Amino acid sequence: MYRSAMSRLVALSLVFCLLGGTCLPLAAATAVKPVRKTAKKTTKTAKKRTKATVAKASAKKATKASYSRSTSRSTRKTRRKASYSPWVTPTYADSTYGDNVDGEDLVVRRAAVEALGPYNGTVVAVDPKTGRILTIVNQKLALRSSFQPCSTIKIVAGLAALSEGIITRNTMIKLGRRYSMNLTEALARSNNPYFAILGQKLGFEKVSYYARLFGLGEPAGLNIEGETAGVLPSAPPKNGGVGMMTSFGEGISLSPLQLAALMSAISNGGTLYYLQYPRSQEEVKSFVPRVKRHLDIQKWIPEIKPGMMGAVEYGTARRAAYDPNEPILGKTGTCTDPARAHMGWFGSFNDVDHNPIVVVVMLTGGRPVNGPVAAGIAGNVYRLLSEQRYFAESKPNQFTPAALVSTQSCCSN
Repeated sequence: MYRSAMSRLVALSLVFCLLGGTCLPLAAATAVKPVRKTAKKTTKTAKKRTKATVAKASAKKATKASYSRSTSRSTRKTRRKASYSPWVTPTYADSTYGDNVDGEDLVVRRAAVEALGPYNGTVVAVDPKTGRILTIVNQKLALRSSFQPCSTIKIVAGLAALSEGIITRNTMIKLGRRYSMNLTEALARSNNPYFAILGQKLGFEKVSYYARLFGLGEPAGLNIEGETAGVLPSAPPKNGGVGMMTSFGEGISLSPLQLAALMSAISNGGTLYYLQYPRSQEEVKSFVPRVKRHLDIQKWIPEIKPGMMGAVEYGTARRAAYDPNEPILGKTGTCTDPARAHMGWFGSFNDVDHNPIVVVVMLTGGRPVNGPVAAGIAGNVYRLLSEQRYFAESKPNQFTPAALVSTQSCCSN
């Protein structure tokens, strides 16, 4: 068809030329079709491009809609995850609400409140040489509540194993085919298998005996209104047995005051004082320390101290360190109390010449709560007091050693 059309066009051009019309070059005549062909191709290309553009736009729109739906679903899932928490206890709260500061050491109180900040928890500070409670931030939580002690129970297990001759500080316990650890490293790193093995070697009866000897399962204070006694189980916990009991504190419920009393005994060489909480300046002036019992742990304290110092220097409590000239010794604890909340513990004391104190921090809440965070808070308490030269000068005692009385002569449990 194309060839016949071209032949007719050429023939008409020749006839028109012979009749005196304008003669078109043959090339001009033959160039008409390619122009039309190009135009036709351009039109087809444009149509194709238009279709492609429309298709591309539709695909883009569909993709965008799909992404939007996917993002919406993802956002909803994220929001659901963000709003869901297995713990009903908040991580942050005003922990000073309802506290009565009468009779407290206000210098220590201010440092504790500032260090705790917005966290939902408690700070207990005690004079380890007398058993006087210097301050309690969040008194309701500290006095009326007890929680699973988490890894702070490792102090009890370590002292019990030392007392029973099961280990020395340098005894290496095999934890794997090529992996062993001693007490110092196990405390510093808070190694769970190590203390689970100690629990199994001790047995439930021995663990319970030493836990009660060190003040667990009974009120730590003397006539402190509303104080809880905590819980010591009467049988090995079903979840993991005695090994879980000595590594995570499974089955045990501990109060911050009980941990503070034990830390005081380690700090002062083995005297377990009744904690006393003066509630007025008159009670402060008439304060006399009361001894609950003397613990036969003096020779084991040098064995356990390096691990507690190692926790602060290179282990789980590194956030507590602030000055090598005023070393802090302590033990962290992190776990979930199934009935309450996620827990963060730190029990500690400082090794200074004047005015040493015991600081126990207990935090409750969600995932942001853990032992290292509690250690950081305690470290800030010590640092703030150091900046005010609290540990620089000794304070005169208002009593003499003769005023110390034993539990048999003055007090009933």
